[in-house]
Amino acid sequence: MSRDFGRQVWAPDAKEGYVLGTLDDIGTEEITVVRKDGQGQIKASYDEVFPAEDDPKKTVDDNCALMYLNEGTLLNNCRQRYSKKQIYTYVANILISINPYEEIENLYSIDTIKKYRGKSLGQMPPHVYAVADKAYREMRRNKESQSIIVSGESGAGKTESQKAILRYLCENWGAAAGPIQKRILETNPILEAFGNAKTLRNNNSSRFGKFVEIHFGTDDKVAGGYVSHYLLEKSRVCRQADGERNYHIFYQLIAGAPDDLYKRLRLAPPDKFKYLKHGTTTFFVRPGSKSRISSERLSEQARKSGLLVDAIVDDAADFSHLADALGRAGLTKEEIGDIWRTVAGVLHLGNVEFDENPNDNRGGCMVDPGSEQALIIASELLGLEISEMKMGLVSRIMQATKGGVKGTLIRVPLKPHEAAAGRDALAKAFYSKLFDWLVSRINKSIPFEKSVSYIGVLDIAGFEFFEVNSFEQFCINYCNEKLQNFFNERILKQEQELYAKEGLNVPKIDYSDNHDCIELFEKKPSGLLDLLDEESRLPRPTPQHYTMAAYGSNKGHFRLESPRRSRLRQHRDLREDEAFLVRHYAGTVCYQTAQFLDKNNDTLHNSLEFLVEQSSVPFIRNLFEGSHAPEPAPGRRSGSGRLQAATVGGKFRSQLTILLEKLRETGTHFVRCVKPNSTMSAGICDGAAILSQLKCAGMASVLKLMQKGFPSRTSFADLYEMYRRQLPPDLARLDPRLFCKCLFHALGLNNVDYKFGQTKVFFRPGKFAEFDQLLRQDPEQMRELINKVRSWLLKARWRKAQYGAWSVIKLARKIAYRAQLITRIQSHLRGYIARKQFKPRLDLYRKSISLLDRSHEMMSVINQLQPVSREKWTGTVRETTNSIETLVSNVRRSSDFEFELDRALVCYQQCVQRVDHTIAQLKKQLAADEQQKLLELERKRREEEEEAARQRAEEERLEQERLQRKQLAEEREKEEQRYKLAMATEAQRAEELRIQEEQRMASAERERLDATIATRLSRDGGGAMMDTPTTSMSSGSSIDSTTKPKGKYDLSTWRYAELRDTINTSTDMELLLACKEEFHRRLRIYNAWKSRNQSQQENETPRAPNAVYANAQKRTVIAPQVNPALIMQRYFKVPFSRPADIYKNHNNNNNNNNCLITDSRTVQNGLWYAHFNGQWIQRQIEMHPNKTPVLLVAGRDDLHMCEIPLDQTGLTRKKGAEILETEFETVWLHLGGAPMQKWRP
Repeated sequence: MSRDFGRQVWAPDAKEGYVLGTLDDIGTEEITVVRKDGQGQIKASYDEVFPAEDDPKKTVDDNCALMYLNEGTLLNNCRQRYSKKQIYTYVANILISINPYEEIENLYSIDTIKKYRGKSLGQMPPHVYAVADKAYREMRRNKESQSIIVSGESGAGKTESQKAILRYLCENWGAAAGPIQKRILETNPILEAFGNAKTLRNNNSSRFGKFVEIHFGTDDKVAGGYVSHYLLEKSRVCRQADGERNYHIFYQLIAGAPDDLYKRLRLAPPDKFKYLKHGTTTFFVRPGSKSRISSERLSEQARKSGLLVDAIVDDAADFSHLADALGRAGLTKEEIGDIWRTVAGVLHLGNVEFDENPNDNRGGCMVDPGSEQALIIASELLGLEISEMKMGLVSRIMQATKGGVKGTLIRVPLKPHEAAAGRDALAKAFYSKLFDWLVSRINKSIPFEKSVSYIGVLDIAGFEFFEVNSFEQFCINYCNEKLQNFFNERILKQEQELYAKEGLNVPKIDYSDNHDCIELFEKKPSGLLDLLDEESRLPRPTPQHYTMAAYGSNKGHFRLESPRRSRLRQHRDLREDEAFLVRHYAGTVCYQTAQFLDKNNDTLHNSLEFLVEQSSVPFIRNLFEGSHAPEPAPGRRSGSGRLQAATVGGKFRSQLTILLEKLRETGTHFVRCVKPNSTMSAGICDGAAILSQLKCAGMASVLKLMQKGFPSRTSFADLYEMYRRQLPPDLARLDPRLFCKCLFHALGLNNVDYKFGQTKVFFRPGKFAEFDQLLRQDPEQMRELINKVRSWLLKARWRKAQYGAWSVIKLARKIAYRAQLITRIQSHLRGYIARKQFKPRLDLYRKSISLLDRSHEMMSVINQLQPVSREKWTGTVRETTNSIETLVSNVRRSSDFEFELDRALVCYQQCVQRVDHTIAQLKKQLAADEQQKLLELERKRREEEEEAARQRAEEERLEQERLQRKQLAEEREKEEQRYKLAMATEAQRAEELRIQEEQRMASAERERLDATIATRLSRDGGGAMMDTPTTSMSSGSSIDSTTKPKGKYDLSTWRYAELRDTINTSTDMELLLACKEEFHRRLRIYNAWKSRNQSQQENETPRAPNAVYANAQKRTVIAPQVNPALIMQRYFKVPFSRPADIYKNHNNNNNNNNCLITDSRTVQNGLWYAHFNGQWIQRQIEMHPNKTPVLLVAGRDDLHMCEIPLDQTGLTRKKGAEILETEFETVWLHLGGAPMQKWRP
């Protein structure tokens, strides 16, 4: 454990996102980290601290190549690369792009475009060109259209990324298209001029969404294009927030128009127009360029504070580029002039003011006399009669009853605010129709009749949040929710489902699902969009009623909340019927609903439509052609029961549905754009803001998935079919799966780089080049690969032939060995038969030999007699011996022994009698020796009694062990009964804890979302932050903190080292017990943290058998402990299987004997011994074959030992697991373990 303290980790920081520090202490719920920059300590939950790389300055092109894959290393890698002006980084096949806010030399040059052509991901440094090239190659290979989704916050650089992608595709494969290529590229300045504007967070923010399709013909060259646009922010035409601007075209026209055009359109400085003066009225110039704008065109603000500087936007220069682009797009000079006329007419129309008409007793209004000139100019530019226009603005025509054109028409005077609303609606209609016409005109100039497939690039307004958020942000963020959900489905959900279906055993990755937020918007009939449309149908719709209806229809919804729950003070001051909070995937946004109804209404009342249709300018009439429809009275419906015109929200929802269908039908590629700071300054990296955007974009979840995942794949059948025509007959017979395996081995790929599923082969991140090499449909390349396959297959077959020869040799030797054994068996059998046949003769022979031996013993007895007696008995003994020898000789030599057997037996009996008689007589002579013999017998008797005593002692010891084992078995059965009784109560308690945990996590998620955007707004100067306590989301400590037993000792503030020292030195039983519980609780949490954050190169070493931890996962409540448990010593022995090290040298694959090689682990089976002192482990032994036994002792090796309390391991209930103390001590001492001193209280 000591080596873990001091390791480098990433700790959370409010400003930097993550800062580098060293691990100082571990607690139950928090880790203490000492900052490397010397600014003190950080205490954070386990889920917020991550291991750091050994070299924090190291950078990699692909974040999946990092040793530790987590939020801290992801942020640090992006931050380090950004400081080196390397703005692109991969997460597998997803590109992260950080806006540099400056021009980087040669980043988008023609030479750079050439370098990336045909290169796979990973062969060149990360770049948006690599993503574009990958999309093109997959379109050709798969014969399927592709989409590149460029997403990110406003100001993150989405538009520039889209332009770079389009330029790359057109430069490489559009040269033959001639003018079509140029027209496709010229769409960008046109759409940016009319659809982009300065916001608080981006000087060139796209205020609409666009999906640009580059179509390719049968020759895979650019054949045309098509632009789809979504949700133009029409309200910006009439009003802008402080510090923002209207659309660029208004300022470009004023700044760059030639003098004759400027005078003809009656233009003036921006602060002279109502539609421009409420925001910033200053022009943009590029850094280092000299302004070409005359002083009389500058506003007072520009004269005082100077012009704005931006690397991309230059109003005067952009106007001339816009005029050229319009001309190259095929527009005539007359059409271009009509565009300028319409834009200027909108500006002058905004200067028309209204006042109450004292002569109208119905409360009508009139045009303010001071704005008569503006009315005249607007009428002239728009080709309208002045009187008709004045009448159309101050009154409206209504159709009282059904009757079509024959019905009675009523002219209703308007109040000043109603007339102003009508004027704004007309201005917005002019501008939106002009924008629609421009897009349509662009599409006509780039037809795609010969299209086979296309590559679409989506650039849509990113997630937005301001201090004041209205209907525009509501729709934009709804769109981003849908796109984020599509990203989750395509990258996280469908990817994991495919892995499971193919049986790849990739660990499941949890991610934040925002489906419930989309339901909040779309669900019928309680969704926010449907409620807004329903409110518009009411006779007297009000924003307040809509807001309260939203609360009432979605009561208790996690994603919807009152503004009083906001973390910003100014939002809390709002009434409940004025706004609501929506918890988006990126954070909580407060929407003020005051203008929702007006902005959602996309209709223009009939008097103004009739007015526009009478314009003398054909261009104006064409803009509104087909848009007229009779207007019903307020609250009335058409005959079909529906309103005549669709709402803005309804149109956008339909467009979004079509867009997502397109995306689902195409192969998708993702570019995640990130905004590095809120001041739009080059070289400044706001770590907290970057981290927030990366987390909201789901990059952390993608990083975890791609660490274990396989982003590239193809089916066996498709890969085989691609090569089939080039295959010779001997290879064409191969099964597609077998052919693929042969192909990979021929390329030298090892079985870590790829994995075979049921129907597809999958490639690891970073192997895109090898994957593309396989799928490159170049005949020469394919023939080369086929030759490699043939060569490898021949080598594999030769190895099989060698193996066959070796097998034959081995079989021959086995046959010879078996023959030798059979011969030996036959020999033994023949001997048995012979012995059975001659058994009587052999028996007599053996008896005779035995009798002869006895006669020899008589001679030895005679030698012990006195000489007189010896002489007396010598002759008799010798005669008897000679008779026996004669008998033995006759039995041995007789050829027909069966006939002489009876006589021999009689002779044998006689000899026996003679021997017995002689021996009896000799015994009398040996009477003197009897006493000695008795003494010898007494000695033997004593020895036998001692041996019997020893046997009885051993039996008693074995009986005692048997009784102890029986007692252990009874205790185990009792423990099992107690366990079953406790499980019912524990299951209920666990369910309560689960509910509490879900509530806690929901509360923590609520606090996180509420704080995410509020913190950024507060840091950007957008408002005062309210102090609200946050909830820890540490998954590692949630259970333990909930179930922490209460006692008289509060050890939460103790350091880890203090707990360990107290355990080793204290004699206070209660304090010792409390310290052990707290010590092991922290150890469990820390080990869980280490397991979650282990590096890619290291495999976690198991501290105990899997069965121990599997049982512990089922238990959530630690059983209460009593003091006697402190001194209860128990011992266990269980099997312990652990995976061996994986062989990492894959360069010798050609030496393998098998053609089919799988990624497998060998398993080593061993034994695991444990000595528990009370609830906690005291000693541990790990024994594995061919490895040195590992002996661990508590207090020294805690980090490598089992940290689970005994009652959670299940060992006490496992049959045969518990052993006696003597068995454990014998093994411990045999392996060299030091004797353990028994503790006594």
